[in-house]
Amino acid sequence: MSRRSRGDAGPDGLAVVDKEAGWTSHDVVAKARGLLGTRKVGHSGTLDPDATGVLLLGVGRVTRLLRYLGLTSKTYTGVIVLGTATSTLDASGEVTGTWDMADTTVEDVRGAAAALTGDILQVPPMVSAVQVGGKRLHELARQGIEVEREARPVTVHRFEVGAPLEPGCFPIEVECSSGTYIRTLAADVGTALGGGAHLRDLRRTAIGSFAVAGAVPLAGLAPERLLTPAEAMRDLPAVTVDDACAADVRHGKVLPAERLDGPGDGPWAVLDGAGTLLAVYEPHRAGTVKPGVVLAPSSGPDSEREGSGS
Repeated sequence: MSRRSRGDAGPDGLAVVDKEAGWTSHDVVAKARGLLGTRKVGHSGTLDPDATGVLLLGVGRVTRLLRYLGLTSKTYTGVIVLGTATSTLDASGEVTGTWDMADTTVEDVRGAAAALTGDILQVPPMVSAVQVGGKRLHELARQGIEVEREARPVTVHRFEVGAPLEPGCFPIEVECSSGTYIRTLAADVGTALGGGAHLRDLRRTAIGSFAVAGAVPLAGLAPERLLTPAEAMRDLPAVTVDDACAADVRHGKVLPAERLDGPGDGPWAVLDGAGTLLAVYEPHRAGTVKPGVVLAPSSGPDSEREGSGS
């Protein structure tokens, strides 16, 4: 536990939850607030209500780090069902078309998947949280409104197709960038094969290094199951600084890049000698780096702030 700026006490950390089907991501956050005794809970990477698997919850100060958790790749499993298209691109929607695709082979499906691997442009589905004109697409879809959506660049690192579980039903495993819709991939496979398809049994098995094997069911969530802020940022390159640099980091100072000497292009998790996360720093202008988020107190235990980057 940590005492924060308004004098309220509450846990800090990252929860790796294995979400059940039937829960929205917002439902999980609401339940977690009760289980953890704090309202300061947010999530990274929405999961559809019918989907299961890894959902990351930031708790306390870690809510301010959630934007960095979407920088890594995500892994999913599911089943493509050929021959039936739906309004939501998954099994929860209304049937919008049917085709006889009984002669489609696993080699055909793998060929279509290969064409959707790499850097591609993807049109987000109408039933999604993407905003167009200030309205979320799923809100418009509930009103029976369909709008034109701009294709967005995504990356599919891996798109594997297994032998059919039953006629027309092919298990898949996809590793992809944040923002990729697996439902859309399934529908696009059906279209590429001259018919239609939808997705069922979607499960997110990993976000970066946070995998189902290390997740807890929502009912088992408790403060002692939270990962520390440093563990929450374990997929970022880390820099351990000396005491003098740590003092400047705690004050959120813009630093010469060579002083931080972080590997790669950033952002970087900045740790003190004890392994405590002080801040996350990002590239800045003219050979400098700036704080994105400063977690460490700069003047006493009740201080925390966003980095100004000025």
